[in-house]
Amino acid sequence: MQKIKSLMARQGLKSPQESMADMSPVENFRIPSKEELREMREQPIDPQAEQEIIDSIEEVYFSSDSFDMVQHELEKLPPDLNLQEIEEYRDKLKRQQSAVSKKVADLILEKQPSYVKELERVTSLQTNLQLAAVICTNARRQLSFSKEGFTEASLGLLANQRRRQLLTGLLKSLRTIKTLQRTDVRLSEMLEEEDYPGAIQLCLECQKAASTFKHYSCISELNSKLQDTLEQIEEQLDVALSKTCKHFDVSHYTKVQLAYTLLGKTQTAMDQLHMHFTQAIHNTVFQVVLGYVELCAGNADTKFQKMQYKDLCTHITTDSYIPCLTDLCKALWEVMLSYHRTMQWHEEQDKEEAASPDPEGSSEDGSDEAVVGRTYVKKKLEHGLSRIWQDVQLKVKAYLLGTDMSNFKYDDFIVVLDVISRLMQVGEEFCGSRSEVLQESIKRQSVNYFKNYHRTRLEELRMFLENETWELCPVKSNFSIAQLHEFKFMGQCRSPSVSPSRQASSITSPTEVSLFLQGGNPFEMQIDSKEEETEDVLASNGYESDELEKNVYQDYDSDSDVAEELKQDYVDEQTGDVPVKSVSRETLRSRKRSDYNLNKTNAPILTNTTLNVIRLVGKYMQMMSILQPIAFDVIHCVSQLFDYYLYAVYTFFGRNDMYESSGLGLISSRLRTTLNRIQESLIDMEPSGESMGPHGPPEERREKVPSPHLSQMVVLTSSGTLYGLAQRVVATESLVFLAEQFDFLQSHLDAMMPSAKKPFLQQFYSQTVSTASELRKPIYWIVAARAIDYEQMLLLMAGVKWDIKEIMSQHNVYVDVLLKEFEQFNKRLSEVSRQVRIPLSVSNVLWEHCIRLANRTLVEGYANVKKCSNEGRALMQLDFQQFLTKLERLTDLRPIPDKEFVETYIKAYYLTENDMEQFIKNHREYSMKQLANLVNVCLGSHINKKARQKLLAAIDDIDRPKR
Repeated sequence: MQKIKSLMARQGLKSPQESMADMSPVENFRIPSKEELREMREQPIDPQAEQEIIDSIEEVYFSSDSFDMVQHELEKLPPDLNLQEIEEYRDKLKRQQSAVSKKVADLILEKQPSYVKELERVTSLQTNLQLAAVICTNARRQLSFSKEGFTEASLGLLANQRRRQLLTGLLKSLRTIKTLQRTDVRLSEMLEEEDYPGAIQLCLECQKAASTFKHYSCISELNSKLQDTLEQIEEQLDVALSKTCKHFDVSHYTKVQLAYTLLGKTQTAMDQLHMHFTQAIHNTVFQVVLGYVELCAGNADTKFQKMQYKDLCTHITTDSYIPCLTDLCKALWEVMLSYHRTMQWHEEQDKEEAASPDPEGSSEDGSDEAVVGRTYVKKKLEHGLSRIWQDVQLKVKAYLLGTDMSNFKYDDFIVVLDVISRLMQVGEEFCGSRSEVLQESIKRQSVNYFKNYHRTRLEELRMFLENETWELCPVKSNFSIAQLHEFKFMGQCRSPSVSPSRQASSITSPTEVSLFLQGGNPFEMQIDSKEEETEDVLASNGYESDELEKNVYQDYDSDSDVAEELKQDYVDEQTGDVPVKSVSRETLRSRKRSDYNLNKTNAPILTNTTLNVIRLVGKYMQMMSILQPIAFDVIHCVSQLFDYYLYAVYTFFGRNDMYESSGLGLISSRLRTTLNRIQESLIDMEPSGESMGPHGPPEERREKVPSPHLSQMVVLTSSGTLYGLAQRVVATESLVFLAEQFDFLQSHLDAMMPSAKKPFLQQFYSQTVSTASELRKPIYWIVAARAIDYEQMLLLMAGVKWDIKEIMSQHNVYVDVLLKEFEQFNKRLSEVSRQVRIPLSVSNVLWEHCIRLANRTLVEGYANVKKCSNEGRALMQLDFQQFLTKLERLTDLRPIPDKEFVETYIKAYYLTENDMEQFIKNHREYSMKQLANLVNVCLGSHINKKARQKLLAAIDDIDRPKR
């Protein structure tokens, strides 16, 4: 036992008692006595409360062995000591000490059996140690013998071998460190090759290897260098990500996304991508607009690059506006196409990951994290659609509102609308948006432009009407407004000029491909669609028959099949703002001769001005088809074009103060109401010099147009031309033709009209368009009233003796004179028809007016008779029958108008007193003079003076309300 203790002393070991004595104050807890342990056990302390007391002990008490708890507690004392607080804190410490002591005691009691057992093992170990000491002594003795038996050289070889192994491992580590030091060169090469996933993988592997050799001092510097390299890779990766915003490349984007996946930053990458798209939109539009502004400014010193985009847009010139807008939309299309392809890429990736089975070793946590990441990316991309489209709209809106387009040419403005319409179509396919921002901005520009455009067109129409010679514009017999290029848009099933809202509601082909899948830029195709279109609407010269012309033009719709010489006389007005140029008179005459030699009975009658109005209507409708929000304003302006044309034709050829006195009801109440409405709402009746006077605000005057004046070249007073009958026919029938075209377009206009405004369109058609044909009566009545000398007939009738005593078999001379006048009228009508085709309806109106006036002149002549016998009345009937017989040979009009008017008046001579009174009450179509003369002539034959007074009183009663 003593040997073991001495051995322990040499080894520096201590006995358990000595070790306990050497413990620090923290470890050297006082072991409670049995009485104290008994008291502790007897104290009823809640274990949870005891644990709370132990937990309340400060951590510093358990921190280190050198902790001085007395010093610690003294330092915690406040400057101003409070005995009560100190005693309370002391009690708290006592409670903590008591709880710790009890805990220690409990642990001691709990471990006492183990202590006893361990003590037994120590005793056994002491015995074994004593035995081991004897063995060691013997071993030392044997070792000394072995040392003498072996050479130190053999042991040296073993030591050198061990050193060699250590150095070999060290060399391997140094080579690895050298490789790590040189990885920056390879990383730079991989970044130049845009192999971002490989660079990140290599960098991460280097970092992992560096952590293995972190015990070398040189590795710490390498770690920081690798971290800097990794940050540099992330920066270049961000730049590479931004490049996909303008030109999406699948392989490039795949590398970038794989790199971000290796970094574990896929969500961060998506946030960065949206920031890059927003920045790409701003930079793209700014650079495009800046390029055009600097190009148009030339060498100006203005620093455009420092301007805001909104201010920069105001410096775009009119000439560069459309090219800049087109390039702007092309560039924005590329950005949106890149975003669309980005979404496609992620959708395909999701499908591939959903289709591929999970690896056996994959953890559920990793799989859930991947699903969350894909869901975040998907929602982010879907949300970004509307956000990016909103940015695009705002940029284009700033460009649209930056320039005043009110003075643009029509075709240029249509191109602008077409481009914006296609952009809205792109937006609808991009994110399903109705593009309210673009619609509102283009509506503002359109309303402003259209008001100015319409005002100019009305002034232009007035100029045309005032310079119009009302000569026929010879068009083909199969002429249709659909042949004019202004109406081509109606035949296109899906034109670029159709607004997205209309396209959505129209029936589209099921095989129609999305713009994002067609390939190419839709705004490049838009320019190609504006190729010049030719028209073939004018009648050609030199044909001798309609059949020959029909053979030549049987393939009318194919312009490529028409010989070049046949295209020389086209009516071609590709530019909307250039007035329709009047064709020379010689050309018109030659075309007319050709027209009537061909006997084109169905060729429409219209003038250059009519054609111009039709073209304007086509342009207005084209604008309506693009811009639904201003459809009502446009249709209102279309109605004003028709109103002004109708009013001009009426003013030039139909206004006459003799209408009312004729008693023929030439102007219906509906036509009179229409003319009054047009005059009040559209016609500026004040002299131009008073435009700024106190008669009304200038704004109201600006909406009106001065009344047109007939050209001095149009002569309406020559009897040789039937008082300008040719011009009257062309004017009136061109108006009727225009009304027919409006009827043809009614369904198209109704489809474009907002539901709330459709009553206006219906009222326009029922009260205005339908009254066009009613203008024939007053216009042709003027010709009929002057074509025949009715006054001469009255003078001849006044010289006839009617109180004869015998029945005559020969009619009077005035009948032959009247028939000769009609024959002359028929001859002159035929001469006019050689210049202008006179439709049957016009011929009937002319003959009807002449016959009515002749019949009324006969009645007026008979009413001037002072004395008349029964034989005289029979002579009147003979004269009238002779007139009818010869008249029926001159005209095909049946029945003869107002035939009963004359016959009834002649036969009234034979009526009795009572019948005469009833006749007066029922036949108010006769004038008071005619009725009174009828009563006076009958006096003495079968009516006495008393009856005469009674009948004259009845006539006066009828006439009184009229006065």
